[in-house]
Amino acid sequence: MLVQPETTTNNLLDFDCDIAIVGGGIVGTTLAAALKDSGLKIILIEARPLGVTTKKTQAYAFSPLSSRIYQGIGVWDEILPHIGKYEQISLTDADYHQKVEFETKDLPGKHLGYVAQHNVVITALHKYLANCPNLTWLCPGEVINVTTEKAISTVEVKVNGEPRLIKTKLVVGADGARSPIRNLAGIKTRGWKYWQSCVAFTIEHTAPENHTAFERFWPSGPMGVLPLPGNRCQIVWTHPHAEAKALAELDESAFLSKLQTYTGGILGDLKLVSQRMVFPVQLMQCDRYIKSRLALIGDAAHCCHPVGGQGLNMGIRDAASLAQVLQTAHQKGQDIGTTKVLKRYENWRKLENLAILGFTDLLDRMFSNSWLPVVILRRLGLWFMSYVKPLKIFALRLMTGLLGKTPKLAQR
Repeated sequence: MLVQPETTTNNLLDFDCDIAIVGGGIVGTTLAAALKDSGLKIILIEARPLGVTTKKTQAYAFSPLSSRIYQGIGVWDEILPHIGKYEQISLTDADYHQKVEFETKDLPGKHLGYVAQHNVVITALHKYLANCPNLTWLCPGEVINVTTEKAISTVEVKVNGEPRLIKTKLVVGADGARSPIRNLAGIKTRGWKYWQSCVAFTIEHTAPENHTAFERFWPSGPMGVLPLPGNRCQIVWTHPHAEAKALAELDESAFLSKLQTYTGGILGDLKLVSQRMVFPVQLMQCDRYIKSRLALIGDAAHCCHPVGGQGLNMGIRDAASLAQVLQTAHQKGQDIGTTKVLKRYENWRKLENLAILGFTDLLDRMFSNSWLPVVILRRLGLWFMSYVKPLKIFALRLMTGLLGKTPKLAQR
């Protein structure tokens, strides 16, 4: 759907919108939804047709804080009936007998987390934004260039092969780990690529219960097993690159036999019900999240190892935090594109995200390791976490997003 933006006048300058969000995935669309009633005029630019974005079935873990943000926006009731919920999290180290089991009694609330497929969440967000008077979609639209002056940014977008110019107070890059917006702005990143890739897929199983999320650590890498409705699970299985590629190429019978060994038979009989997708993993943090007239959110600003299911949840918190900063500034009559305003967002999110990046990196390096001193140290850590409740609660609050500053959306 393509709608030509209208022109308004503000502060003697002509603007097509207040905010141009580049990237119509879950994070960018969450930001638009969070700003639906803000009075700010938004253009959301997505390179792919909307029909393509709603077909993706990859599933993600959603933390309790992410669920509260979506409750605050007003879309959670639409999402909840169609997703998996888990009341327990079980951490194990290969075949070591000691387990760490988190339960709902360790944290207030009915569930410790949720598992939702991409199409469920993005469809609910699209439905919520339908007929929104202050939102215009440019889809498909490809950003060619962004030029920034003191009081305005101009975004050149190619639509149906023809260039269009959009004048805006603020550009938000929500366009993924390879963010063209970040590259056009010349913002540098720091980090590294891991020696590992993940194989992601969905299975059906015959286990009688389906309300536990498993994080099973092996020297080759962690394995996350996340419950979906209908006795299905989304599995993210980490291995060194060559091994991950070989896993994805195994015939189905051999693949499921190997999976049975790695899951310890806890899921009963297994059936593969999706393609096996392979993707390399990396840690990345931008030197800065903002410049004049520009803010980065989600994978455009940071990427982490998928262990613990933190990546998308970080992006959702970015969106909620930036929405709060922008709405507050707008209500006070402040220019939302200035570094003075945007710095409030960066100061809020950058350090919190860095803590998660460090946590996931430490987990992967400690457990993807067979060096005996490290094995002894991590198994002592599991023992302490099992029996020292404050440590256990701290780890759980970190994993579920409940440490740090909570956006107002999640407090409604």
